[in-house]
Amino acid sequence: MADDIRFSDFTASEKARVAMLTARMAKRGMAGPGVDISDLKRKVERIERQAAKRKNGK
Repeated sequence: MADDIRFSDFTASEKARVAMLTARMAKRGMAGPGVDISDLKRKVERIERQAAKRKNGK
């Protein structure tokens, strides 16, 4: 997560999406160390960027 945003800076929808994506990452992680989760990480990073942009007013 970006250094200047907190979980409270996310909307309720964003919090739910991050929680769902985190659960999906955990589920894939249980499948083994060779499973790629980079697509889910990118989705979470995109949500974080949106929250930071909204917070900073840019």
